[in-house]
Amino acid sequence: MSFRETFVEFIRLIFVLSLLDFFITASFSYASYLWFIISNPFAKENYFYLLIGLSLLVWCLEMVFPWRKDQPVIRKGFYLDTFFIFFNFFLFNLVFFIAFSNLSELYFHKLLHYINVPIHGIISLNNLPILSQILIYFLLADFLQWAIHRFLHNNKFLWRFHKVHHSVIEMNFAAHFRFHFVEHFIYKGGLYLLLSWLINFELKYVFYIHALNILIGHLNHSNLNINYGVFKYVFNNPKLHIWHHSKTFPKRFAKGANFAISLSIWDYLFKTVYMPSDGKSIKLGFKNIEKYPQTFVKLMKEPFKSNAEL
Repeated sequence: MSFRETFVEFIRLIFVLSLLDFFITASFSYASYLWFIISNPFAKENYFYLLIGLSLLVWCLEMVFPWRKDQPVIRKGFYLDTFFIFFNFFLFNLVFFIAFSNLSELYFHKLLHYINVPIHGIISLNNLPILSQILIYFLLADFLQWAIHRFLHNNKFLWRFHKVHHSVIEMNFAAHFRFHFVEHFIYKGGLYLLLSWLINFELKYVFYIHALNILIGHLNHSNLNINYGVFKYVFNNPKLHIWHHSKTFPKRFAKGANFAISLSIWDYLFKTVYMPSDGKSIKLGFKNIEKYPQTFVKLMKEPFKSNAEL
């Protein structure tokens, strides 16, 4: 091996070891944070017990006021979806995503510095009253997620990954977090670019916005007979969202409908609403869902298969 080849291999080794050290350090740091919030239930902004508390709240409501009374409390896929809740909220961050996010942010900032672009937002809203900041943040984030969600349905390749979320056969709150880990990169990447870089927010209350989003998401997927009356035109709800998971759609909505995350207003504005009835007993999923895997590992592998059905 020549000196040049040896030197290149040495540089590669240094790079790999640096990356490994970066990932290990980030994982240990997140593990410490995770252990702290688990062992300190009353710690400020405790996402672990927030998630458990909201999940138990909605689950209890389902048991007391079930919409589909013939659906078991432990419905098909419930244990799988319970695992998805903790995997997508905590475990994936622990093993990979936090480190990847930190590394991506580091090199993104280096790129911005190189091209002489502000690192902490081109547009700053920090001088606005805090309630105005919260409202703008909530509206922008929700619209962006609505647009991304619609794109996931319309892009054949990305639909492979989003199908994991639609593989639910019976619906309750736990279905909220059944989604493929690739969606973390899509949603959070878009939110970072818009709300942490293009528009600079210094919100102290993002925790409470996140809590509201989790609650609404749980309710949207819940086995509860609610639609909020006249406010259904503003807030997403179980009766609207159940149709998003419908197994069949008319030709006009061949790519899906009701893409709302928290606010249904976007679907009404852009005419993507489809709710021909209350949807209580409709079949959920997609064509040939009977052949689709229903275990965690197989669900993670399915979108990467070359013969995955589009």
